Amino acid sequence: MGISFYLIWRLPVSVIRKKAIRVFVIQFALNFCWSIIFFSLHEIGWAFIEIIAMWVFILLTIIQFRKLSTLAAILLIPYLLWVSFASILNGSIWQLN
Repeated sequence: MGISFYLIWRLPVSVIRKKAIRVFVIQFALNFCWSIIFFSLHEIGWAFIEIIAMWVFILLTIIQFRKLSTLAAILLIPYLLWVSFASILNGSIWQLN
């Protein structure tokens, strides 16, 4: 995530770059909040809803980054795959409880 973000951050300021950074910051905030919701608050259902929103924003980040840097977009694919796996786990835990 860090390298991907840096590749976008160092580009000249533009409307597309600003939008890409905005979407990245939203998904990053969702990432931060998920751990609190799931582990600290033990709100597994809310965490599942939140992680789905995070997954969508990661995908949107990849789409926006791709407009500026193919490498930056590709570097986020493992992150999307990891969050996909975590979403399945979160949903399964919610269903079992």
